[in-house]
Amino acid sequence: MAFDSQFVNVFLLRLFSRCDAAVLSFCLFKKALSRCSLLVLAAAGLSGCSERVNVAGTDSQQVEWQCHVDHRLKFATPGTEWEAHSLPIGNGYMGASVLGGIKSDTLNIAEKTLWTGGPGSSEGYDFGWPEEAHHYQQNLRLVTDTLLSERSLSPEEVAGKLGRDPKGYGSYQAMLDLNVEFEHSEQVSDYRRELDMAKGVASVTFQHQQTHYYREFFANYPSQVVAARYSANGAEGLSGRIVPKLPDNRSVETRWQDGNLVISGKLHDNQLAYEIQIAAENQGGALIPTQQGWQLNNVNSVTLLVVSATNYSNSFPDYRTVHPHALLTSRLSEAVNKGYEALRDEHVTDHAALYSRVNFCLEDTGGKSTTDTLLATVTDNTATPAMQRQLTQLYYQFGRYLLIASSRQGTLPANLQGVWNNYTQAPWSSDYHVNINLQMNYWLADMTNLSEAGLPLYDFVEGLREPAEETAKRLFDAPGWTLLLNTNIWGYTGLISWPTAFWQPEANAWLAAHFYQHYLYSLDETFLRDRAWPVMWGAAQFWMHTLVTDPTTGQLVVAPSYSPEHGDFSVGAAMSQQIVGALIRDTYKVAKQLGLNEQASELASTLSSLASGLNIGQYGQLQEWQADIDEMTSQHRHISHLYALHPDQEISPIRTPDLAEAARRTLEARGDGGTGWSKAWKINFWARLYDGDRANKLLLEQLRHSTLPNLWDNHPPFQIDGNFGATAGISEMLLQSQPGAMQLLPALPAAWPNGRINGIKAMGNITVSMSWENGKLADASFYSPRSQKVTITLLDEAGFFDIADKTGNRIAVSQQGRRVTLTISAGQSYRIQRKGKV
Repeated sequence: MAFDSQFVNVFLLRLFSRCDAAVLSFCLFKKALSRCSLLVLAAAGLSGCSERVNVAGTDSQQVEWQCHVDHRLKFATPGTEWEAHSLPIGNGYMGASVLGGIKSDTLNIAEKTLWTGGPGSSEGYDFGWPEEAHHYQQNLRLVTDTLLSERSLSPEEVAGKLGRDPKGYGSYQAMLDLNVEFEHSEQVSDYRRELDMAKGVASVTFQHQQTHYYREFFANYPSQVVAARYSANGAEGLSGRIVPKLPDNRSVETRWQDGNLVISGKLHDNQLAYEIQIAAENQGGALIPTQQGWQLNNVNSVTLLVVSATNYSNSFPDYRTVHPHALLTSRLSEAVNKGYEALRDEHVTDHAALYSRVNFCLEDTGGKSTTDTLLATVTDNTATPAMQRQLTQLYYQFGRYLLIASSRQGTLPANLQGVWNNYTQAPWSSDYHVNINLQMNYWLADMTNLSEAGLPLYDFVEGLREPAEETAKRLFDAPGWTLLLNTNIWGYTGLISWPTAFWQPEANAWLAAHFYQHYLYSLDETFLRDRAWPVMWGAAQFWMHTLVTDPTTGQLVVAPSYSPEHGDFSVGAAMSQQIVGALIRDTYKVAKQLGLNEQASELASTLSSLASGLNIGQYGQLQEWQADIDEMTSQHRHISHLYALHPDQEISPIRTPDLAEAARRTLEARGDGGTGWSKAWKINFWARLYDGDRANKLLLEQLRHSTLPNLWDNHPPFQIDGNFGATAGISEMLLQSQPGAMQLLPALPAAWPNGRINGIKAMGNITVSMSWENGKLADASFYSPRSQKVTITLLDEAGFFDIADKTGNRIAVSQQGRRVTLTISAGQSYRIQRKGKV
């Protein structure tokens, strides 16, 4: 008896999709058919039945399936370098990293509010504002007038007039190292070190003679605690000592309280108060408190619970609140009373509720290869296509995992290192660079169904507005708010002195764009009115005041203008015009939507006179500057003048083919090199140009040359934005959306012939799942909590597909070429199914 794959995968799927129990029956039936060799299914088809998940969280009634994908980072040896080998866990507040040493292990813990600098710093602190605002404004007018007449100035000249050395800027700090030293041998077997991303749990296991050793680590968000358990099962127990170690740039007071170790003090630099409380519990043997920590004598297991905090508060101008002692005492007491197992269950449930929303499969993975080995095969070009796909899907979910671990509601946003830190002077202070890096951290949030993880960004920007209004007033004599190149947790919105990286007042517009994008994904009108509008309007007010008329064109331009870290200062560089133009355009749309006619009229007037920054040059390239002076031999990592292509969508191969071709010419000239974040941005650029093969080439370049063995992005050094940007880029390869429209598989590379992705988001709060076979869309499903019309662009002519509701009834649609337009009813699911075989 023979069954064809269409019968099994289409007819039976429809038959069994009516109820959950039937879905399970369908999956078991397929497995039985496979075992009996009655048919051979395509890999993408066979992979569909390993697990059922609600892929859209609480707002979807759809049931989808994922294939067998191993969600673990796996290593066969202990880590020796924090940056290259750490396994990261985090709860947004604290980040911990696991190296897994056999005899001597270190658990590094950071807490995101522990910073030097800011108010009270021994260096002084002034938010980056010049002492004489009037004198500074005179210098700014002089630089502007010179640029309008001479058209360019070197970065050194401008920095000499406008830059200034920061005082008390500070750096993110490591909180402590929890050193655990054991007396057992280093000679062990069956060593494994893993990070289970689906659970958010890191583990270490090994065998020594007749004893099995197991360690487990997680960072619980609901209870705000880092937990670690070390255990031995067999002839030997655990003997050794646990010693917390803190850097020497702070006072340290150690005491015991109700059996828990309390470590507190203040940073020498700014007197920021910190506290750590650690509870320890043993099973078997003896756990003996010492002056420095604990002594272990033949215990079966020891469990450590760690809480920490500072007296930081994101409140201008003092940034201080009450001492955290009472809060931490209560927090640790509640955690101890819950117990380790309950804390673990609570953590896994909380973490999985976010992580499991999206499943991505390019290749079934049995899971024998260690992660570093898999990466090494890609690095040395010995990886098979299947191995490349395995690493791709792992890397994609790692980006989502890192955002969940480093950005949770109520915390500061993910910084240059997310939440993890092993330094007292971190690279670039592990701060918030706002000429792309902070923004790149959050490109993936809405599209990968992690909108909650974006909330810290909006809180942070709103917290910046008060000092940023002072910056607008003192530096530019302008209303509204702005900031320059970088900021910290202390509201730094002023100047630094580095000539090629100190000037980026367009950062206000770029940050405001994230508020509007979140609205487009969520359709949360309360958020639009109460949070997005004030931020967008304040940024627009600043620019409507500071734009100047270019005497050569009569148009409104940004001056001084600087294309990040490249070339001279000029008038109306492409990036400046594109970012400000997008702000004014979108703020106008919001004003009209909210019925704010006076503001809408003012914005429309500015928009009509604003230079676009979209000029095609003599080489067919999109010009980086207003003058056609691009050097087509430049391989500079910043390609900021393609902002209109991504993250904005002003440039489109469909709507603006000439500009899209010019952007392509620019990308080809710049090449595929660069640092980690630069390659990540290029993945997104090529995806927006619908060139999946080139996007995948950039992804592989990032994996080969800009990825550490633990999959952290390598600038170098470690810088997390490349992880986040690449995950966003993979999403763009599979789904792109605009208000009322989406493209399915717009940049699918030939290297991914079969696959499935479930639970990603399109604008309009539409949850999308789809599968493809032999490079062609096989099926797609959609769910929205509200009714709306949407136009969907397919890979093939619309006539090749059936469109039905969740009960299998065909629905009326409008078809034109590759486009299908349908109305999605609130709370209903819809499916696009290819007719016949793929």
